[in-house]
Amino acid sequence: MAWVAIDRAIKTAEAFGLDGRLEDWRVLRRTIHADVWANGFDKERSCFIQAYGETTLDASLLLLAQVGFVEPTDPAYVGTVEAIEQELLVDGFVQRYQTQKTDDGLPPGEGAFLACSFWLADAYAMIGRDEDARRLFERLLAIRNDLGLLAEEYDTKIGRFAGNFPQAFSHIGLINTASNLTHHKKPYEQRATSKVRA
Repeated sequence: MAWVAIDRAIKTAEAFGLDGRLEDWRVLRRTIHADVWANGFDKERSCFIQAYGETTLDASLLLLAQVGFVEPTDPAYVGTVEAIEQELLVDGFVQRYQTQKTDDGLPPGEGAFLACSFWLADAYAMIGRDEDARRLFERLLAIRNDLGLLAEEYDTKIGRFAGNFPQAFSHIGLINTASNLTHHKKPYEQRATSKVRA
């Protein structure tokens, strides 16, 4: 996200003719990009990782292509999507990370984070797995309550909502994924550039 902040500062300054140390920012953007590739990418598994020096995954890595850090067709991104699918997909829904392996200060064992499940559906669409994207989206729609609302998490073991309810992040994910699956000009294409710049 540090790369995203610098990238968007550059793009904003360029688009609106604002003052800024653009050349310094471009150097910083390239430096952060190279550093993430050098320290945040597991070459053996062909996927990005949760933190430097770790092997764990975080579902936020699904956003790498949406924010323009990497092209969705890049094998590194496809490998990341597949690794998250293998390690964080539980009973058809996505966990934020493996709570047993990541010390976040909370006891292990939370439900699947619904926003992350929508991110996976978006990632499927971005890498051309449209049927998988639609199936996951429909699975998420099926768990809404009678008012069409979603919680923060879903406990797959007992089949009920967990965490904050209703949860804005879940509903934003629903709207974005619905748009990504039904519109010619997709939200993820608007957020990412057509050409990733380091």
